[in-house]
Amino acid sequence: MNEIVISTPKGKRRIGPGNSTFIVAEMSGNHNQSFDNALKIIDAAAESGVDAIKLQTYTPETMTIDCNNKYFQVNVNEAWRGKSLYKLYQEAYTPWEWQPKLKDYAESKGILLFSTPFDESAVDFLEKMNVSLYKIASFELGHIPLLKKVGSTNKPVIISRGLASIEEINLAVKTLREEGCPAIIILHCVSSYPATTEQMNISTIQNISKRFDVVSGLSDHTLGLTASITAVSLGASVVEKHFTLSRVEGGPDASFSLEPSEMKELVNSIREVEKAIGKPTYDIGEKEKENLIFKRSIFAVKDIKNGEKFTNLNIKIIRPGYGIEPKYYEHLLGKISNRDIEMGTPIKMGDL
Repeated sequence: MNEIVISTPKGKRRIGPGNSTFIVAEMSGNHNQSFDNALKIIDAAAESGVDAIKLQTYTPETMTIDCNNKYFQVNVNEAWRGKSLYKLYQEAYTPWEWQPKLKDYAESKGILLFSTPFDESAVDFLEKMNVSLYKIASFELGHIPLLKKVGSTNKPVIISRGLASIEEINLAVKTLREEGCPAIIILHCVSSYPATTEQMNISTIQNISKRFDVVSGLSDHTLGLTASITAVSLGASVVEKHFTLSRVEGGPDASFSLEPSEMKELVNSIREVEKAIGKPTYDIGEKEKENLIFKRSIFAVKDIKNGEKFTNLNIKIIRPGYGIEPKYYEHLLGKISNRDIEMGTPIKMGDL
């Protein structure tokens, strides 16, 4: 499995096993149609230490039609219930004229900005912005014309698994690769808003990387930090979390978004987990070596005269570890001491 390399405001960034987790704050519509709020969200994201901020690029018209019959009514999620799809997207979309400005602003703060396009016109728009990579929402994995358009940009693509079946994921991956996509990241995702910890099945992340030969990660819709932190410990290379300035102030996705202090805690926790994971090693660390003396070794437990044999009565395997290693105990039995040894003295090979 190849790692992915992308350009960021801080230079080349490698994503994949052995590299630090790529942490994405999803703004979505949590700006509540305020450009100033969008800037503040970017400020808070940068302050929290994330690697990237993500937008969604669509308009109500590119998503649906303005129709209020029963087919277009939203009946899930308390924040969305009672609205038509068109009305929901009208409230949640990020105006396109903002997006180049937001990208420039994010880069000035040292973080990457990219987006999820929802139709081909959005891809054309984002290409003019020169985004470094794309995200495909799980609900769009069957949108083959969109996948072909994104794949043809020859840029890395992140996919959310969500409601997609294995067959749909295979088709999406095949389509992207055939069109020229150089690298794919698949995020495990539970499409509940919010999702519960019991729904998460984080171990799927490891299966994703093996099954589809891709870099894997997590798009986390739970309310807490546990799922994301656990995902990193199980090999997630990317973690995406919805982000808002304040859940109290509301917003389309605010109810399952992290606030700034929580995002900062998440980033810090992930970086600590990465330190703990480290790399496979059996070496004894420098700080551990001072405790070697607490291992067992062979000591004289009685006074031993020059020419006297070592026996199980006058030598013993005890702590501390200043004497010969315990593995030599049976070798010592019956051997002759070449000096007087006082009780409580470690036995050395030179004493034979």
